[in-house]
Amino acid sequence: MAPSLIAGGAGILLLAGMYTPVTGMLVAVAELWMSFSHPAGDAEPFVLLAVLGIALAMLGPGAWSVDARLFGRKRIDFRDR
Repeated sequence: MAPSLIAGGAGILLLAGMYTPVTGMLVAVAELWMSFSHPAGDAEPFVLLAVLGIALAMLGPGAWSVDARLFGRKRIDFRDR
């Protein structure tokens, strides 16, 4: 029951856009934990959610998230050579 509560709480933080890199990795760890604790045939949804959590952690918060309001929006600008 603990991984489900952790994933649910982290999912709520992700929806709000708070601490996106940290909560994305927390979702990924909780979902991988649940995929290894369930029978082998039921692991696909958990692995998919873990991959989505990792992707959100690497992408970071969006423009309208709480993180963007608190810490400023991070932008990547490519320079011409």
